[in-house]
Parts: sequence; structure tokens; C-alpha cells
Amino acid sequence: MYEDFVAADRWTGEPQHCVWKGTVVAIATRHADATDIRFAVNGKPVWIAMPNTAWIEQKKKNGKVITDYLAAQAAGRYLKQSIENGYDNGREMYTMSVAEVLEHAAAVVKEAGHTADLPSLPVINEDAHPAELDFKLPGEPHTVAEEI
Repeated sequence: MYEDFVAADRWTGEPQHCVWKGTVVAIATRHADATDIRFAVNGKPVWIAMPNTAWIEQKKKNGKVITDYLAAQAAGRYLKQSIENGYDNGREMYTMSVAEVLEHAAAVVKEAGHTADLPSLPVINEDAHPAELDFKLPGEPHTVAEEI
């Protein structure tokens, strides 16, 4: 879906390869009431800031929660739409409104059919070996960090 996608820039027509890289609660990192979703767009970092109050509003609205996977997909959908609509590609951070978070989260769930059908994260290269990833995968006996 939106964890690894290509969108065409509205103005240049150039492909923009976007890959989800991580999710950070911005309260600790930049003292903001937001959750930041990081993407690499043609290798350059782009952050999508999602206000944490969207999680509260989602719960009030329909009793459902925004999971980490759903937040990443909603931010990716927002980024794709922004690129296709001619976003300012010189910026490193974009801020979603609560309404935009709810709109994109609902659209992602509708596209996927159910939150259980969302792709899992992190995106792991099929050609990578667990030792190169430096974290423990299910069924793996140890990590590189344990050997050091």
C-alpha cells in the first residue's frame, strides 16, 4: 500500500520513490504533541507530523484505534496525495490536521478491507539476511549485537 510506493510529481512528472522508514512520538524528540512518520523520498528524509489528538478523536468517533501500521499507511497516503497534487518538494516536514488524519485513516482501512490486512512494518528487503538487520527476527537464535 503506502509503505513503499512511487508517485509522479505533479509539476515535473518525475517519479518520487517513497519508503516508510520509521515512526517517532515527537513529544520526546521535538516537544510536540504529534507522532512523526518518516519516509525517504528519492532518498531524502520527509516527515509527516500527525497530531496525537487524532488518536483521541478516532476513538471518540467510532471506538476504533489508530494502530502504528494504520498511522504509517495514512501518512503514506497523505504523502502520495501531496506529491500528486504538487507539494513543495523542498520541505522536510508536513503537518496533517486531525481531520486529515481521520480522513486518510478511514480511506486506508476502506482500501485494505480491515486493519488486519495492512502490511506489517518494518519493510524488510527480501534479499537481506537477519544478521545484517541487527535485530532479532522470530525464530532467529541471536543478533549481531549479541556477538559483540
